[in-house]
Amino acid sequence: MSIKLLSETIINQIAAGEVIERPASVVKELVENAIDAGATRIEIVTAGGGKSLIRVTDNGSGIPADELRLAVSRHCTSKLTDDVHDIRALGFRGEALPSIGSVARLCIKSRTAGADSGYEVVVRGGHLEGPRPVAINRGTIAEVSDLFFATPARLKFMKTDRAEATAITEVVKRIAISFPYIRFSLAGTDRNPLELPATCNAGETVDEAAMLDRIAQVLGNDFSENALALDSVREGVRLTGFTAIPSFNRANSMHQFAYINGRPVRDKQIFGALRGAYSDVIARDRHPVGVLFLQLDPAHVDVNVHPAKADVRFRDPGLVRGLIVGTIRHALAQSGIRPATSGAQAMLKAFQAQGFENLNSESAPQSSGNFTASPRHWQSAAHPPAPRQEWSPQTAHPAQRPLYPDEQSAAAFHPAGFGEGAQATIAQFATPSADSRAAETEAPAEMLRNPLGAARAQIHANYIVAQTEDSLVIVDQHAAHERLVYEALKSALESRPMAAQLLLIPEIVDLPEEDAERMICHAPTLERFGLSIERFGPGAVAVRETPAMLGEMNVQQLIRDLADEIAEHDTANGLKNMLNHVAATMACHGSVRSGRRLKGEEMNALLRQMEATPGSGTCNHGRPTYIELKLHDIERLFGRR
Repeated sequence: MSIKLLSETIINQIAAGEVIERPASVVKELVENAIDAGATRIEIVTAGGGKSLIRVTDNGSGIPADELRLAVSRHCTSKLTDDVHDIRALGFRGEALPSIGSVARLCIKSRTAGADSGYEVVVRGGHLEGPRPVAINRGTIAEVSDLFFATPARLKFMKTDRAEATAITEVVKRIAISFPYIRFSLAGTDRNPLELPATCNAGETVDEAAMLDRIAQVLGNDFSENALALDSVREGVRLTGFTAIPSFNRANSMHQFAYINGRPVRDKQIFGALRGAYSDVIARDRHPVGVLFLQLDPAHVDVNVHPAKADVRFRDPGLVRGLIVGTIRHALAQSGIRPATSGAQAMLKAFQAQGFENLNSESAPQSSGNFTASPRHWQSAAHPPAPRQEWSPQTAHPAQRPLYPDEQSAAAFHPAGFGEGAQATIAQFATPSADSRAAETEAPAEMLRNPLGAARAQIHANYIVAQTEDSLVIVDQHAAHERLVYEALKSALESRPMAAQLLLIPEIVDLPEEDAERMICHAPTLERFGLSIERFGPGAVAVRETPAMLGEMNVQQLIRDLADEIAEHDTANGLKNMLNHVAATMACHGSVRSGRRLKGEEMNALLRQMEATPGSGTCNHGRPTYIELKLHDIERLFGRR
């Protein structure tokens, strides 16, 4: 078979298979072009999940008329210098527009600031028409219709219109977070409108408040209330952004966002580091929420790994991972004890009285034919209610009976029957008892000013009820003490070398030569954790000591797992994580058990230790250790606000 040169249309369609995966990929490329053009307002309109129509309008600098044909030609770009490693724009490959035009109908209208009119070019299945004059304001309108009409087989792999529209929304949100000075608008017949107003002015330095406001537009105000600010620099790499406290988490990783020099990425190294930072403060089936911005020299990161530019490669991945893990753990430690606001909201919802709105006849559902309205439920007309009985203390439901069963005591509380007996009864309840006065004297005012306040009671032999100056706190005593014991064990492990057990016969583990070499490079670190290894000829290591905490273990599997981790992340944290897991198990079995009754001094001592221990807002399994309910929320429950 002879070798021949492919046509330009076939080349573009092959490139489209890498760049244009789905309608969301088209939106990503067009929006990035608008941002690179200096736009401060970007409007996106879609139809049919983006398969029928995608229109992106911006107020950027526009494209000169004599460059429009180049703009839709392969490998033509204004964003790349002679140095391919110095990439400072979102786009740079010059493949997006010709790839889109090869599989869809693409129309680009553009006008620069000094031009008398705008011009447009049209690309239909790779065939170019124009440019020709057109009426348009300054900026660019890129319209894509009938996506994949030139490659019908690709349409079979598309999802439903709703799923594709949702994917477009996620792409726009992910990009918008990194550019708070740009107003984004997303609308169409296949979706609900999305408006993301700018939170600062173009040209201004983006401060923490403006960035947090934009993040709140995407993730909701709940994230802002539970976020921790990040700002750290190590060897020329800067990490900023926000991450949530451990008790504020999600069931999937869709609420994790990472950016490198402003470019949104989906890099497994970054998200693996984010997960590692929360490894012992969040449940295994839960995911942290965070927005991370990495800034570094473009020469130290390769964004040209894949045409979609979502994957990157760092020159020093260990440095980046260490920076992320260290910064987040430091922020968690410095944040002090802090509950998630979602816990209080769930508690309020659980306490919310039900059915009272139905007691008002004006707001009760109206009868329609076969049903009649009832304060508590719908009553079928075919099964009428039982004859109404006269109410009496004896026939009433226990929950409706008065506190005093006899008529004399009941009359004492009646407004018309206030006498000496009633006054005495009221005085009895209005005057604090000796026990309550003693309880208040045991809790001085300064104790109420502590974050967890003063212990007031223990209920169900497991939950401590505490009071602060402006809130009510409920603590799970077992979960709280479990975290305290675990942190103490971790401190003991890190403060001195781990105890090791000498193997009677050294274990020889065969490894590939490169894995063996990497293991020996990390030998000093492994020895601190009780694992002693040394070279044993080419492609093998000898294990002479193992951590005493791990007891009997599969040494061969441990060494191979560590070798795999070092090869992928250039760290040997796997052994440390195993030791931490053992410490967590010991803490779980050695902490205060549920059902144990505590004295007031013990409860207050536990509260003070929680306040002094980093990460005590969650237990070792990621569950919250306490819930705080503010006084104004309690008053709202009782209609006082």
